[in-house]
Amino acid sequence: MIRTWKITKTKFDELHFDNESSLDAITRQLPDGYYSTFRTYDSCTRVIGLSAHLRRLPNVDASSLRRNLLHLLEPYRPGETRVRIMLTFAGKLYIAIEPLKLLQPEVYEKGVSVETTEIRRKSPRVKSTAFISASDEERTHLAQEKIFEALLVKHGKILEGMTSNFFYVRGKTLYTAQRDILLGVTRTMVIRAARGSGLEVRYSPLEGHQLSAVKEAFITSSSRGIVPVIQIDEMKIGQGRPGNITKMLMTAYDEYVLRKAEKI
Repeated sequence: MIRTWKITKTKFDELHFDNESSLDAITRQLPDGYYSTFRTYDSCTRVIGLSAHLRRLPNVDASSLRRNLLHLLEPYRPGETRVRIMLTFAGKLYIAIEPLKLLQPEVYEKGVSVETTEIRRKSPRVKSTAFISASDEERTHLAQEKIFEALLVKHGKILEGMTSNFFYVRGKTLYTAQRDILLGVTRTMVIRAARGSGLEVRYSPLEGHQLSAVKEAFITSSSRGIVPVIQIDEMKIGQGRPGNITKMLMTAYDEYVLRKAEKI
C-alpha cells in the first residue's frame, strides 16, 4: 500500500487518490514539478546518496525534509521502503512511500532484455515529473511485452534507460554516457565502486553499430541497484548471460552501499 503526504512547514497531511496503484500513478495526479526516488537501508534509517537526491529539489529545506521523512518512515521499520519526494513548480512538497518490493533473484542471476526507443527527455539534467506522463505509452508497451526497460536513443546513440542509467563493457573498460542524460545518483556510486575496484571508466555513449562488440551491459537505479542486460532489441549481449565484470561490480556496489549509505 502506498501512502502520500503533503508537507508544509507546520504539518503533513495524508492524501488519497483515485489511483494509488504505483508511485507513477500518484505522480501523474499531482501538478508537474521535480522529483527523486530512492530506497532505504538499515530499517529505514539510511539512504545511498540522499544529499544528492535532495539537491534535485530546488530551494527545499533539506534538514526539515529529513526530519519529516524520518517521522513518516517510522511505521515501516524494521522493513525497508521505496520513497518518492515530489516538489511542484509552484513549490508544493509531497512524499509518497511504499514498502520495498525487491526484484526476484533470477533477474540478477540471469539478466534482462531491453529495447531501444526514440522518446527523449526535454531537459535531460532535470528529473521532471512531466516525463512520466510523456512516456506513458512506452511504459504500457514494456509491461504488455514483458520487456524490462527501454533505452533512450538520440542520433543513433544509446544514452540511458527510461528509468535508469546505462553502462556497457568493451574490452576491459566500462563505458557510460555523460552528456544528454540524467546523472543518476546510483550511476555516480557505481562509477566510484568501479574505480575503487581498479576498473577503467570512460564517458562515451554506445553507437548502434558498436552493439555487436559489447561484451557486457547493465542498467542502474536507486531502487534496483545493478541489473545485468543480456539482450538489446534483437541483439544478444556477450554470451547471453551476466558477465564477470558486471557480477564483480554488483558485489562491489553492494559493499559500497553498506559503507556509504547516509543516515537520514
